[in-house]
Amino acid sequence: MLVGRKYRLALDSEQSEVAEGFGDICRAVWNTGLEQRRAYRQRGGWMSYVQQAREMAEAKSEHPWLRAAPSHILQQTLRDLDRACRAHGTFSVRWKSKTRWRPSFRFPDPKQITVERLNRKWARVRLPKLGWVRFRWTRPLDGAVKAATLSRDGAQWHISFLVETGRKAPAVSLERGRVGVDRGVVFAAATDDGRFFDRTFISPGEAARYRRLQQQLARTRKGSKRRKSCMGKMGRIMRRVRNRRRDFHARTACRIVDGNALVVLERLPVRNMTASARGTVSRPGTKVRQKAGLNRAILDKGWHGLELAIRNRARKTGAVVRKVNPAYTSQTCPVCGHVDSNSRKSQAKFVCTSCGYAEHADTVGAKNTLARGHTGFRAWRPRGCPVREAPTDSRGNPAASSLGHRAGNSPASAAGRNVNLILGA
Repeated sequence: MLVGRKYRLALDSEQSEVAEGFGDICRAVWNTGLEQRRAYRQRGGWMSYVQQAREMAEAKSEHPWLRAAPSHILQQTLRDLDRACRAHGTFSVRWKSKTRWRPSFRFPDPKQITVERLNRKWARVRLPKLGWVRFRWTRPLDGAVKAATLSRDGAQWHISFLVETGRKAPAVSLERGRVGVDRGVVFAAATDDGRFFDRTFISPGEAARYRRLQQQLARTRKGSKRRKSCMGKMGRIMRRVRNRRRDFHARTACRIVDGNALVVLERLPVRNMTASARGTVSRPGTKVRQKAGLNRAILDKGWHGLELAIRNRARKTGAVVRKVNPAYTSQTCPVCGHVDSNSRKSQAKFVCTSCGYAEHADTVGAKNTLARGHTGFRAWRPRGCPVREAPTDSRGNPAASSLGHRAGNSPASAAGRNVNLILGA
């Protein structure tokens, strides 16, 4: 199994300057290669990685500054560009701006990477044209290094090793349970068994200091040392916030995934949900400030980051992650199946207008999410064994004919009672 190991680098001033130069060269190669590919596409052609790598080797004689960076990281930049263009389209790939892009480059050849342990807290790695670089030893590698990536976050450099552990993901077991997850803006995540996960990522003092720095930044001139210093202070605060959020996602993913064979999430298009409602001059949007506040709340909780952490943890434990249609999950009663927006009394309170069932609204959403995820779950079937997918209705609930429930019983509750029939147990 391939896993990642990330450590904090301790570069000296000379090494930091060299690494910054490597990042600038990789950014120039990316932008030049993208411009070349777009020109070819406009003429109806296509440029491959092999052709671009050959031309880059020839360009080193005309542009000596290209020879300052190792050839492997430049070739890897072109490979990443080729993969991005094939996956998303040449004209959808973005330029790497100097102000927006944070330097990052990869050494793909494990023969050029040597790692040595120095003591309990420190180790060092030898990289092409960088020499020996020290880093904090916070966890063992537990395998063979396959590649190394250097990246900068603010003023701090990190190194990420791609490690082959030799272990295989465990098989999904019938003994393990199932869990549904509902993501929200009050609680980052809620599960069907009534658990809630949340954390504040920025303290009130840090938030006040950040606002003061924003005011100072507005009074500085572009390109001035004072502006650069102010942006550095803001970046340090945001880096701490990102680290706390990343740590929260990893810990929450472990608590959700461990012990479960199936994890069901809502299919939430976070990018679309956090789009601006401002509109255009001819067609201005409505409730722009309210939508902006909702966008900030969604991004602060890190819905997509939590999903990535859950998938990463599930890959190591052998659990299956499914995504279902989120429509009406917080308006559907998990007991009687009645759908009514009036059942949602408030953000947190759910009281069914039909049967009177009362529960926290996020827990109700997680229960309905899990019920929909049961439908047609085939993870425990032997490979090659045919299975009939249970049909669903327009809202993603199991259809009545597939579960055979009687009148008055809900599809959601029937899914829970007949899950063994669906799984073929």
